[in-house]
Amino acid sequence: MNKKSACFVVQKHQATTLHYDFRLEINGVLKSWAIPKGPSIDPNDKRLAVPTEDHSLEYKNFEGVIPEGQYGAGKVTIWDEGTYDNIRDDVSMTKAYQEGKIKICLVGKKLKGNYSLIRIQGRSQKAKQKLWLLIKMRDN
Repeated sequence: MNKKSACFVVQKHQATTLHYDFRLEINGVLKSWAIPKGPSIDPNDKRLAVPTEDHSLEYKNFEGVIPEGQYGAGKVTIWDEGTYDNIRDDVSMTKAYQEGKIKICLVGKKLKGNYSLIRIQGRSQKAKQKLWLLIKMRDN
């Protein structure tokens, strides 16, 4: 499989409740998940990841305040950013996303090393979407 680094960004989002938006560049868009407690660097932690709408690549640089009355109103800051590589040799990122089994190596300012994003059986009450878990893998 041909490997090519892509970008990721984690935006700290003080909306109705504080959460972190974890975004991966896949096929020219940012696939996004809201992480209520934020990403962890501890392999013992499993962080809930609720899928949100895709964003354009330009959004990876957004910092500022989304005005009251608009969807996602609140302050957004970049918490971390960098690149990532697909560490699954058997499938593309598109296929990994479709399967719900993403394994990546992050090279960010705060997040470094291997992570898994795994789709689970549960669904969010609000969005009725399937939930995922973000897990820091043990690095060798």
